[in-house]
Amino acid sequence: MSPWLLGTAGGAVAAAGLWVLLALRWSRPRLVDLLADPLPPAPVPSRARRAGWAARLGAHGAPALAALGLPTARTRRSLAICERDTVAYLAEKTTAGLLGLGVPPVLGAALLAAGVDIFSLAGLPAWALFAAVAWLAPDLALRDEAERRREQMRHTVAAFADLVVVALAGGAGVTGALTDATRPHTGPAMATIRTALRGAAVRRQPPWEALRALGERYHLGELAELAASLQLAGTDGARVRASLAAKATSLRTQHLAALDAQAQSATERMSLPVVLLFAGFLVLIGYPALDLILTTL
Repeated sequence: MSPWLLGTAGGAVAAAGLWVLLALRWSRPRLVDLLADPLPPAPVPSRARRAGWAARLGAHGAPALAALGLPTARTRRSLAICERDTVAYLAEKTTAGLLGLGVPPVLGAALLAAGVDIFSLAGLPAWALFAAVAWLAPDLALRDEAERRREQMRHTVAAFADLVVVALAGGAGVTGALTDATRPHTGPAMATIRTALRGAAVRRQPPWEALRALGERYHLGELAELAASLQLAGTDGARVRASLAAKATSLRTQHLAALDAQAQSATERMSLPVVLLFAGFLVLIGYPALDLILTTL
């Protein structure tokens, strides 16, 4: 057996032992976590409660990553938007890190045992790059999902504001208008708004407080502005209906502008393949003539 294979196996065993020690050391909760007032858990859909194989495999490494200060504040905001569990996210990140560190040595050892010698200094940067990509993969996937849900919520708020204005014009009160606006829709964003309004009603809180908290959770200024307009409508009644209608028109205009910007961006991205295809066509046509000129000189 080659020394490189022995060193790889020894390093893997040492890394696994260190990981087990860290998991046992930080598996107990800290005193500050026990004394802190726990926040009420956000409603999590049933499909998000089923942990995947990555979360089950790296469950023992979640306390160690939590002791290192993970996840960051930005990641926590993304987890709240996606309604995902922090422990499951840390477990998935642990699994991704272990795969990034363990797969290249195992693959290299298998190829070396098969007679293919791939050991070189160029393999170390490739190993480090693969480990970095595997470590950042859960963060990138979470960030994309959070951005997609935030954009979906922004578009839903524009339609929700129009429906609230229609319900107010029909003679309904503020609470009734909010309930009627969320009733006919079954989308996930509207279901989140409906759940927040029902939770505010159960806690005997004004509905605009729930919308304001939802805006802080999704970091959407549109929800905060709508909550402020609804608060005025709740105190002044029908006299604020005109301002609420103006707010709904403004949100609808912003929604249409965002859709137009996305369409323009997609058009610009589609122009690049066409340009590359045309450049390849010119090279295909011009190369024979250029080669003929160069060979006849």
